[in-house]
Amino acid sequence: MKTFVATGLAATLMFSVALPAHAEISQRTITISNGVAEDHPVGDGVAAMTQCTTERTDGAWTLNAFWSSALGDDLQATQALRSGTQEMVITSTSPLVGIEPALGVFDLPFLFADAAEADAILDGEFGDYINDMLPESNLVNLAWWENGFRNLTNSVRPVETLADFDGMRVRVMQNNIFLDTFQTLGTNATPMAFGEVFTALETRAIDAQENPFVTIDTSQFYEVQDYLSVTNHAYTPFMVLFSKPIFDTYSEEEQQILIDCAIIGRDVQRAASRELSGQSLQRVIDAGMQVNEIADDAMAEIRDAVQGVYERHAGEIGQEVVDRMMAALDEIRN
Repeated sequence: MKTFVATGLAATLMFSVALPAHAEISQRTITISNGVAEDHPVGDGVAAMTQCTTERTDGAWTLNAFWSSALGDDLQATQALRSGTQEMVITSTSPLVGIEPALGVFDLPFLFADAAEADAILDGEFGDYINDMLPESNLVNLAWWENGFRNLTNSVRPVETLADFDGMRVRVMQNNIFLDTFQTLGTNATPMAFGEVFTALETRAIDAQENPFVTIDTSQFYEVQDYLSVTNHAYTPFMVLFSKPIFDTYSEEEQQILIDCAIIGRDVQRAASRELSGQSLQRVIDAGMQVNEIADDAMAEIRDAVQGVYERHAGEIGQEVVDRMMAALDEIRN
């Protein structure tokens, strides 16, 4: 996937040619924490961002990435940013709703129809609206990257209708909205740490789990699951978060370099994510998983079943946040 670094930069680095070192640019080492492995598409984004910062600072900056939660999980790393003891973390929004409840809007079921809608929301006024909330929590979001659409796998039956969810024991993230969504669909939803999921599936302590295609593939869930249903029930973005206490010590030029290079990394990372997602889907098919799409009428029934989740969680997310999201989506769709 590192080919995306070269091709992405060829298209997007034209405006960010190497500049001579200024008095405004200091020698810096920036620590980046990730919960994913280096071969995840986030690795492509970090490589592109690193090349960009090297060129823009004339080599004055070193980006030092740590992978697979080596510096702690995403929430722990984010707390380190808030206290000013670490510079940067690339994290999904879902673990951080306790810090900023508005991030829960991205956990609402069936929010985005496709990746183009997600990009338009995240890179537009709504994404800026959420970004403007984060400095109060001592965080700066440099750019929105992609985790992707989540889909259901299980060892019981293909999920083709609302009734097929009934009684299925599904692992979900330790997140109230995901828990409510799957309970509403009729499953026995079970919050569980990700590291426990494979063994729980293998021993049949649970029947099912939900994740993007890339995670299903790289976690080898095809070894312990028979069916993959393309539900696309949630799209979870990544945030490239920076410590506001540290960000505030940077010059305006340095701050702009961080933002510009995170956006260059975003374009490379998204392209890598989307190509790898298709490859991962094909790999799990080749490994023997039975994959099914869901008919439009059945999907409409499933979507209707979970509309109450929006109402029940609007208070904790913030009614204004939900209303602004739906208004932004209406504008895009119309």
